[in-house]
Amino acid sequence: MDVSVVWTINARTASIDKAVENLAVIQQEGFRRVWLTQMPNEPDALTMLTVAGWEVPEIEFGTSVLPMQVQHPMLLAQRALTTNAIIGPRLHLGLGLSHQVVTEGMWGVSYKRPIQRTNEYLDGLLPLLKGEKVSSAGDLVTTRGSLTISEVPAPPVYLAALGPKMLGIAGSRTAGTVTWMTGPKTLRDHIVPTLRTAAQEAGRQTSDVRTVAMLPVSVTDDVDGARSAAAEQFAMYDKLPSYKAMLDREGFTGPADAAIIGDEATVADRIREFGAFGVDEFVGILFDRDAEGRARTRALLRTLED
Repeated sequence: MDVSVVWTINARTASIDKAVENLAVIQQEGFRRVWLTQMPNEPDALTMLTVAGWEVPEIEFGTSVLPMQVQHPMLLAQRALTTNAIIGPRLHLGLGLSHQVVTEGMWGVSYKRPIQRTNEYLDGLLPLLKGEKVSSAGDLVTTRGSLTISEVPAPPVYLAALGPKMLGIAGSRTAGTVTWMTGPKTLRDHIVPTLRTAAQEAGRQTSDVRTVAMLPVSVTDDVDGARSAAAEQFAMYDKLPSYKAMLDREGFTGPADAAIIGDEATVADRIREFGAFGVDEFVGILFDRDAEGRARTRALLRTLED
């Protein structure tokens, strides 16, 4: 199982110098890949990773996740291929539908028919990423044309998929899924088998799809303090229906229960469990308040990769 971390960027300053400095430390510690979250009110993830990737070689990047509703498939294909043209084929393109409170409340875009929207979006995006011409007229998303960026490797595309229908799309059409706030039992009994079954039913191999599981993690001796911090920092996810459903399915009382907290041995045992359940990559979101605590957590994570 691969083990990665989320690369954080100061959302207030969007300082590229500081972001590059932090990324260089992560690379020097030996991580092969970092993932970036994309909140609707924070710096643009693709822009930041493209600039940082130019400065810091070799390390790979994943986006978790870029919202589909506010960028047309042709625009996203342009941006993703331009990124790979600049930094080399190091991008893993994670996409998602965000949440109704964001799409309708902030953007004024309907959240209805999410499965149809996703399929129509991929109908346009996937051929464009491969350098092909596309003519797809959908009810929600229409894409026609081609790009001149034809000699740049396409990034693998992942979907933020939790429900069975979205996992079906991910398994049959993409490189896999990226999950958040999803515990080990749900990954073992629902996410991994549903994704792999969809791949097989589409004539693919189970090895063609990957499950990337993201969770908060803290290596600490102050378990109660870290749990309180997790409850505070991640409280919003108990109010978003898709994540609330995953927490309930796992039997968690809230987001703090999803966080992996404890000393080195405790955290190592819990993360290794994900690999045994079929997770292909574990991504830790480090939420320690101090740099020393985050460094301790990264040091443990680095020892866990197969």
